[in-house]
Amino acid sequence: MKKNIHVVGAIIIQNDKILCAQRAENTSLALQWEFPGGKIEKDETPQNALIREIQEEMDCKITIGEQLEHTIYEYDFGIVHLTTFLCYLIQGEPKLLEHHAIKWLKPSDLSLLTWAPADIPAVQKLQQLTFS
Repeated sequence: MKKNIHVVGAIIIQNDKILCAQRAENTSLALQWEFPGGKIEKDETPQNALIREIQEEMDCKITIGEQLEHTIYEYDFGIVHLTTFLCYLIQGEPKLLEHHAIKWLKPSDLSLLTWAPADIPAVQKLQQLTFS
C-alpha cells in the first residue's frame, strides 16, 4: 500500500502574474514546475503549513486567500493529496533557497512549462481566471 502524502501549494499572485517554482535537480520530480509549498505536519492546518513552508523555502511572507483546487495524484513514491490556495506576498520577495528556478508568468503562459502532474489541474483552472 502506498503512503498518503498531504501537501499544500501556494499560488502566489503579484501584478496579475503567478509565481512558478522549478523543483531542484536532486529531488523527486526533478526540474518539473510546481506551486511552492510542502508537507502538512501533524497538528498543522493546511494554511499554517503553507505559511511555514513559504517562509522556509522562499524567505517571504504570504497571506492566504481561497482554496483553488484539491488534487489526488498517484506517483510511484506515494499518493499525493495537493491542496492549492490563492496567495499574495505581504513581506519580502521570493528567494531561491530550495528551488532550481522561479518565474512569474501570466495565467495564459503557464502551459509553456513542464508541470508536476499533481499541479496540472490547478494550472488548468488558473488559465480560465482573470485577475484584473
